[in-house]
Amino acid sequence: MRIYTKTGDDGTTSLCDGKRVSKNSMRVAAYGDIDELSSCIGLAVSFSEEKKLTTILHTIQHDLFILGSYAAHCSNNHEKLPDFDEAKIYALESIIDEISESLPPLQHFILPGGTPCASHLHMARTVCRRAERTCIALAENEGLYKHIIPYLNRLSDLLFVLARKANKGNDVRA
Repeated sequence: MRIYTKTGDDGTTSLCDGKRVSKNSMRVAAYGDIDELSSCIGLAVSFSEEKKLTTILHTIQHDLFILGSYAAHCSNNHEKLPDFDEAKIYALESIIDEISESLPPLQHFILPGGTPCASHLHMARTVCRRAERTCIALAENEGLYKHIIPYLNRLSDLLFVLARKANKGNDVRA
């Protein structure tokens, strides 16, 4: 099977429902940003030395794959997609709370950096914020599944906490 179809040579692509849109559309930008975020997280995983962190990040990548599918649907018919409800958002909050308890209170602004894993988590956080902004614009203009924006908002907080933890685990002041 060939990977190329040549159907996008005219600058369009198909959404999940078959509708063709410009590759420059806001919807394509939204799921593209989500895909880029997943790739950034994958890069952080490659530097992770902690099994629990790797497990958390792999779960998030699976969630982002589902979110990208929701973003690629322009209709409200999501019955063929895997479930994605508020429980996913609460799960992120639970992890944030658990990890935050093991970290010292913030006394100053944190500069992105530190270990390679933490640095990539900070990069993923900034890409997450961009994906959130793109999704907000999409929601305002075309509509978007209601749990995507809160999930991305909470995820950027989690990525910040995970970066702090990755640095703390390696005795890096951050």
